[in-house]
Amino acid sequence: QVQLVESGGDSVQAGGSLRLSCATSGFPHTMFSMAWFRQAPGKEREGVAALYEATSTTRYADSVRGRFTVSQNNAKNTLYLQMDNLKPEDTAVYYCAADRLFRPLANPALYTYWGQGTQVTVSS
Repeated sequence: QVQLVESGGDSVQAGGSLRLSCATSGFPHTMFSMAWFRQAPGKEREGVAALYEATSTTRYADSVRGRFTVSQNNAKNTLYLQMDNLKPEDTAVYYCAADRLFRPLANPALYTYWGQGTQVTVSS
C-alpha cells in the first residue's frame, strides 16, 4: 500500500522558517518525480518544488525560488521542503506527490500518488 505522510506544518510569523517532511512507503516502482504542491483557500493547487532524483535536477515555482529548497534523504524514502523567509502568501495546505514518470511541476493532475497535506499558516 502506497503511503505519503506529510508533517511539519505549523503557524509561523512572516520571515520565519519551516521544514516539511513527506515519509513515503509502498511504491510499486521507483518514482521519477517527487514534488510539493500547495493549495490556498479558493485557489487552484499549484506546484511549489519538484525533485527528479534520476537526473539530480530540481524545479521551483518562481514565487518560492531562492526561499524554498527541496531535498531527499539518503534512503530516498523521505522528501523534504525547507521553507525560509516565509511570507503570508505562502499560507496553504502543502501536499507531497509522486509519479513513476517525468511529470512537470505545472500539471498536478499528472501525479499519481498524493499525501493528505499539512497546513502552513504565515502571519504578518
